[in-house]
Amino acid sequence: MTQTAGFSRAAPSRAQRTPGTRAPAQRARSARELGSRLGQWNSVVTSYYVLTGATTILVVLGLVMVLSSSSVESLADGKSAYAEFAKQARFALLGLPVLWLASRLPVPFYKKVAWPVLGAAAVLQLLVFTPLGMEAGGNRGWLAIGSIVIQPAEAAKVALALWLGVVLARKQPLLHEWKHAIIPVFPVAGAIVGLVLLGKDLGTALVFILLVAGAMYIGGVPMRIFGVAGALAAVVVAFLSTTSNRTAKISCWLSNTCDPTDGGYQTLHGTWGLATGGWWGLGLGQSREKWSYLPEAHNDFIFAIIGEELGLVGTLLVLVLFALLALAMSRVIRRHPDPFVKITTAGIAFWLIGQALLNIAVVIGLAPVIGVPLPLVSAGGSALIMSMAAIGIVISFARSEPGATEALAARPGVVRRSLAVIGRARPPAGAGTRPGTVRPGSSRR
Repeated sequence: MTQTAGFSRAAPSRAQRTPGTRAPAQRARSARELGSRLGQWNSVVTSYYVLTGATTILVVLGLVMVLSSSSVESLADGKSAYAEFAKQARFALLGLPVLWLASRLPVPFYKKVAWPVLGAAAVLQLLVFTPLGMEAGGNRGWLAIGSIVIQPAEAAKVALALWLGVVLARKQPLLHEWKHAIIPVFPVAGAIVGLVLLGKDLGTALVFILLVAGAMYIGGVPMRIFGVAGALAAVVVAFLSTTSNRTAKISCWLSNTCDPTDGGYQTLHGTWGLATGGWWGLGLGQSREKWSYLPEAHNDFIFAIIGEELGLVGTLLVLVLFALLALAMSRVIRRHPDPFVKITTAGIAFWLIGQALLNIAVVIGLAPVIGVPLPLVSAGGSALIMSMAAIGIVISFARSEPGATEALAARPGVVRRSLAVIGRARPPAGAGTRPGTVRPGSSRR
C-alpha cells in the first residue's frame, strides 16, 4: 500500500501500468481460437473426408428417392414395388468396391493406364453400332451383353479425364502454341464426342464438352485458343440441335404457348412437383407426380420428386452436397503439386458438377429437356458406378496431397478406435466393490 495526501490505494496492476496491452492480447487469443476452429477445415485431410462424406450421403439419398419415385410405376408394370430400388442398390454395392479400389491406387498407376483405358472405352463405344447395341428414348448408346446392359459413354468420361490429364500435363510448357494446344486433344476428344453424337445423345455430348473444357482451362490453355474452341463447340451443338425432335424441344422451351400435353408436358409436371413441395415437402413417399404423371420420375426428373417430397430443404441439401464436392475438388486442384492430378480432377469436377447443374436446370425449366441424369442420385447402373469410380480417383489424389498420406496413416482405424473405447470402458480387476466389503468366499483379517 502507498500513502498519498492521506489517501491509501493499491499498487497499480500490470494492465493499469501498461495501458493498451490487454486488447492486443485478447485479439491474439481470439485469432488463435479462430485458427483452431478453422484448423479442421484447413487440415490436409479435409478434401478426403469431404469427398467421402458428401458422396456417401448423395448415394444413400439417391437410393431412398429411387425407391420412392419408382414404386408406383413398378407396380403398374406388374413388378415388385422394390424392383428399381433393388437394381439400384445392387449397382451401389458394386460401386463401393470400385470406389474403394480407385481411392487406393497410386497416382502413377493412373498415368500408366490412361492410354489403354481410353482405347478400350472407344472400342466399347464403337460396339454400340453393332448388333450388340441397344436403343432407348431415341438414343443409341447402350450395349446389351446377355442380361447385362451398360452405357459405354460413362466409362469414356473417366477414360477421357485421365487421358487429358496425361497429355495436357506433358505438353503444359507448349500449350501457348496452337498446334500443341489443339493436337492431339481436339482430334481424340472430338472422335469420342462424335461417336456419342452418332448415337443421337446430345445431352451426354454436352457433358463431354464440359469435361474437356474444364481440363483445358486448368491445364493452362491460353484464353484465345480456349475462346475459339468454345465458339466452335457452340456452332457444332447449334447445328446438331436442328433435328426435328430437338428443334421442337427448344422451341417449346422458348415459347410461352407450348402445348402442355405434348412438348411441355414433362417440364410442366416437374415444375408442379417442385411447387407442390413448398418449404418442407409433402413427406417422404407422398409424391403425387410419381403416380404416372411425370415421365422418368426416378431418373432424369428425380430432382422434382425430391422437391415435392422433401421440399425446398431437400433440394437445398442436394445443392449443398454438390457444392461440397466442388469445393473439395477445387482444394485438390489448388493443393496438389502434380499437373496431371490438377487437370484430371478439373475434368471430373466439370463433368459431375456441370452435369448436376444441367440436370437441375432442365427440371426447373432453365434449359430444354435433353435427358441428362443427376449424378449419384438418379437411377442408372453405369452412371452410378462410373461416377463413384471417378470420385474414387479424386479421393486417391486427395490422399496424396502434401501431408495427407502421413496424416491418414497416423490416425487409428475405426476398428482400433472401437477396441480402444471398449478397453477403456471395461472395469479393472477388483472394481465394483466398495471399500470394506468382503467378496463371497474371501476371508478378512
